Amino acid sequence: MGLKEEFEECAEKVKTLPKAPSNDDMLILYGHYKQATVGPVNTSRPGMLDLRGKAKWDAWKAIEGKSKEEAMGDYITKVKQLMEAAGMSA
Repeated sequence: MGLKEEFEECAEKVKTLPKAPSNDDMLILYGHYKQATVGPVNTSRPGMLDLRGKAKWDAWKAIEGKSKEEAMGDYITKVKQLMEAAGMSA
């Protein structure tokens, strides 16, 4: 299975976790997903009243230098860690 296929499979598997990941884990996943699918941040930072939007934007911006392939690999690794922690097979 190629990297892109494994990435897409993990993006589906993460939705089946019995318990939602922590906010920190969700932000890590979000940043890596956006970097892998869109590339570097291409929007301006949300306004100060949009706390959720700013957190997501910051998570994406924090890994801006990673290639799409690196972001996919890190996303896959994080999903597998979350699945193992939940007692699911990766």
